[in-house]
Amino acid sequence: MKKLACGLMLAAALLCANVVYAAPTASKPEKTEQVEGPGIKFEKTVHDYGTIQQGANGDCEFVFTNNGTEPLILSNVRSSCGCTVPSWPREPIMPGKKSAIKVHYDTHRVGSIAKSITVSTNGTPERIVLSIRGTVTPK
Repeated sequence: MKKLACGLMLAAALLCANVVYAAPTASKPEKTEQVEGPGIKFEKTVHDYGTIQQGANGDCEFVFTNNGTEPLILSNVRSSCGCTVPSWPREPIMPGKKSAIKVHYDTHRVGSIAKSITVSTNGTPERIVLSIRGTVTPK
């Protein structure tokens, strides 16, 4: 009797799960929360190179959107060491527009990668830290 009850409960649970799983879902557009004044919202704040070979391409980029109501200015972007070189847009980013910070890591250095890039803005937040990580193996 116990087996029959357990079997019925399992069948009911699976049936319910299937109904919930098969239920149509409304597709919602992804919204970026808007802030008053200039704002910055990154698509990602960490780039993981994984394991790459010495001399491999060390370029990556961090795409962001001005999710504010006024122009966004990146006043400074600096890395934690000279082996990581960021480049960023010097012109104001208008509300709703996207841009990117490009980062080049010197992959001639063998070992683990754990570097940070500090972004200073006139927006919300005023300062944000981006990270790159991974491992460079010898050729």
